[in-house]
Amino acid sequence: MSNPFFRTKPIDQILSDAEQPEHRLKKTLTAWDLTALGIGAIIGTGIFVLVGTAIVGDAHRPGAGPGIVLSFVLSGVTCALAALCYAEFSAMIPVAGSAYTFSYATLGEFLAWLTGWNLILEYGVACVAVAIGWAGYFNKLLKLAGLELPYWATNPPQWAGGPEGSIANFPAAIIVLLVTTILVIGIKESARAAGMIVLLKLAVILFFIAVGAPAVNSDNWTPFMPNGFEGVRAAAAIIFFAYIGFDAVSTAAEEAKNPQRDVPFGILGSLSVCTVLYISVATVLTGLVPVGQIDIHAPVAEALTLVGFKWGAAIVAIGAVAGITSVLVVMMLGQIRVFFAMSRDQLLSPRLSTVHGRFGTPHRATILTGVAVAILSAFFQIGDAADMTNIGTFFAFVLVSFGVMLLRYTKPYQPRPFRLPFMPLVPLLSIAACLYLMAGLPWATWIRFIVWTAVGIVVYVGYGMKHSKLSRGNTQNC
Repeated sequence: MSNPFFRTKPIDQILSDAEQPEHRLKKTLTAWDLTALGIGAIIGTGIFVLVGTAIVGDAHRPGAGPGIVLSFVLSGVTCALAALCYAEFSAMIPVAGSAYTFSYATLGEFLAWLTGWNLILEYGVACVAVAIGWAGYFNKLLKLAGLELPYWATNPPQWAGGPEGSIANFPAAIIVLLVTTILVIGIKESARAAGMIVLLKLAVILFFIAVGAPAVNSDNWTPFMPNGFEGVRAAAAIIFFAYIGFDAVSTAAEEAKNPQRDVPFGILGSLSVCTVLYISVATVLTGLVPVGQIDIHAPVAEALTLVGFKWGAAIVAIGAVAGITSVLVVMMLGQIRVFFAMSRDQLLSPRLSTVHGRFGTPHRATILTGVAVAILSAFFQIGDAADMTNIGTFFAFVLVSFGVMLLRYTKPYQPRPFRLPFMPLVPLLSIAACLYLMAGLPWATWIRFIVWTAVGIVVYVGYGMKHSKLSRGNTQNC
């Protein structure tokens, strides 16, 4: 019997498991659907909220100032390197689970479990943070319309850090439950909803660039890097959160009509579009107002207000609500598909991989995710959520980059519809870039990451290792 920590799941078995009737997902997504899902996840909280903190800085790290443009380039290049690795894997193994499934095929069950466990951290914490951010922008819109919800209905309870007398953040919980309903009904409907929202927020971002560009004052770009390149790197580690949506495209690979062609297109296409838009927005934003006047809560909308375009700020706020909604849809989709894949391998309860007879979606995993995220969004304040999301993502990216390189040597004749160029230079650069940005995260984030990983090891040893399909005498490799 193979060592349970290093047993890998053969690619043929991964593909055959995905075709079992009780676990088969509907194949309804096109290349444009996947690109819309990617853009829907990428453009949202990162550019509408986190960019302010990245520019100004906080108590834990220096800000990048106008050098935020370089931060977006640094994060974008890092993601592009990882995206090429994801594209080769996704075309070769077009099933749910993303980095978890890729690690299971190459690095062994234990590292696959840790990858999946940290993807749960990545998507779960991101969903909570995004839902709370959505509620904040939604409340701003209500105020612009002359309406205001009572404070007790828009803040977590006092024991969780909210103001005295508050009960729960109801808007955050409600939007999560609405998104959960959409995801239960069907992935195609989710993709269509995300596609419509993507068009709206792209229009809003282009509007911001068009209106803001003539008002840019080049004096605001001096000094360009007030805290040196260390500020640029620290900011890149924050705004990496703004790019991770392309990872969610690979989690939907099993539902693509032509995954060998469409998934690489969706991953690389969405990343390219968003990188250009991010750099453009950052350039205009830092040119509109001095760094010291940038609002860290709603930087894009407030920048227009400060230069006299209050009506423009309202339009941007509407786009932010739409953008963050689509991010929530795709982030929850990613969380659900990771649960689904781990459950199908019986590292988690097999009930989570049951597919609804009518809708063809993993409804139990969807409902579990939706209820958990709704509760956390309503009753808790999640500090440093972006950092926790990012460190889990960096970990997954490192393993995927190493895995795609390893598989080239262990299975050189495996069909690869998409082959990343310059092997092994690209994955090596991806690993180096991810580790470099990880080093820029605060120590508190590293401590939380280590604790979460330790808990995951206990869960694996106590449940997953014993219940795994591969432990029951199925095909095993070392």
